Amino acid sequence: MTKHQIEVITSVERRRRWSREDKERLVAATFEPGASVSDIAHSAGIHVSQLFRWRKELCQVSAPSVPQLVPVEVVEVLPAPAVPPEPPAVSRPRKKASIVTIELGSGRRLRVESDIDTDDLARILDVLERR
Repeated sequence: MTKHQIEVITSVERRRRWSREDKERLVAATFEPGASVSDIAHSAGIHVSQLFRWRKELCQVSAPSVPQLVPVEVVEVLPAPAVPPEPPAVSRPRKKASIVTIELGSGRRLRVESDIDTDDLARILDVLERR
């Protein structure tokens, strides 16, 4: 006849309370090289999901309250290449040029003057699309 160990529970088991130090100790053990989270949870008598929840809570990095700033480099505008003067065109009042912003996705934007040549703009967009 084989003897088996039997545990007799005589009262209502209450929820265990883990101190922060105990949680930190168990979570730190999961980050050791070659550590098995399920072995650590089993040895502590808790479910693996509880240990993963503690890891998430204790290792959570709070997002900065202020938006991060991106460094900006201000450079001089290069002079336009010398182009021979064109013959004077018929003089008509020029509309005030405005800047058009094109959202390209992935946080990229292209700003061009509203009177840009459409063929030039198409070539620029083709180059940017290939990147």
